[in-house]
Amino acid sequence: MRHRKSGIKLNRSSSHRHAMFRNMVTSLFKHDRIKTTDVKAKELRKWADYLVTLAKRGDLHARRQALSIVREKDVVHKLFDQAPKRFAGVNGGYTRVVKIGFRPGDAAPVSIIELTGQAPEPEEKSEEKSASEK
Repeated sequence: MRHRKSGIKLNRSSSHRHAMFRNMVTSLFKHDRIKTTDVKAKELRKWADYLVTLAKRGDLHARRQALSIVREKDVVHKLFDQAPKRFAGVNGGYTRVVKIGFRPGDAAPVSIIELTGQAPEPEEKSEEKSASEK
């Protein structure tokens, strides 16, 4: 019996599962949305919400905890810069799962998981525009 055991196995070993979700959450924060199966998207919400909560906390310990999951420093820096502004008014529900149909090869249900909230505009582009206008 699996009383009070969170998470799903997905027919993978624990090391494979952790590596897969670390890669998926890195891709989610890098691209703001990814396409995957329904079951993986629903499980990925837990990982993403945890990392956004760490980013909103913003201290050094939270950054190190995030770096232990997301192995790309650039993605973690982007997350810690944008998340406090992007998700300031909400406490949870940082992701949205939208079902888009079935995969042609095996008819697995496929979804898009994306980050909610307004994505802040990159500051470098606005500075380049203002410099070129002068």
